[in-house]
Amino acid sequence: MYEPIRTKSVHTMAAAPEIPHRSREQELDIRLAGQLTALLTVTDELHALATRTDGGAQGTGPDGAALDGAALDGAALDGAALAAAAERIAEQVARLSGGHYPLRAEPTDGGAPARIEALQQRAHTLAGNALAVATSRGDSAAMALAAERMEAHTAALRDRDLATA
Repeated sequence: MYEPIRTKSVHTMAAAPEIPHRSREQELDIRLAGQLTALLTVTDELHALATRTDGGAQGTGPDGAALDGAALDGAALDGAALAAAAERIAEQVARLSGGHYPLRAEPTDGGAPARIEALQQRAHTLAGNALAVATSRGDSAAMALAAERMEAHTAALRDRDLATA
């Protein structure tokens, strides 16, 4: 009634030993490195905005009009702290990636206070994601760094809210 199957099953071929498989730990390493790399990109962007506003350069508002340092005061950024944080994040990514430091993106232009707030919010979210992955991985160094960055961005957002109130 039924003819026997003469070919190999698709399912047994997927489990063939010649196909490399990653362990859960390797997957978490890759995911954590990705979250930290995204956080590094946003941190570099914030650092670039901080050096532009600290150096007396003018940012531009959403309508393209120039904003002076007073207009950006409510969104004050600590350039030295951001540079140090970016370096620590890059070191963690290198540790997770087998010693390969991540490529750093060139920051874009535009220092509107709304953009700074959006970047701070994005950095807070990315740090939270990195904290969740680091916790499930059991990586105390990455957990401490992610928690520190979350606190820093929470404080920056809170300070911004107080300055605009």
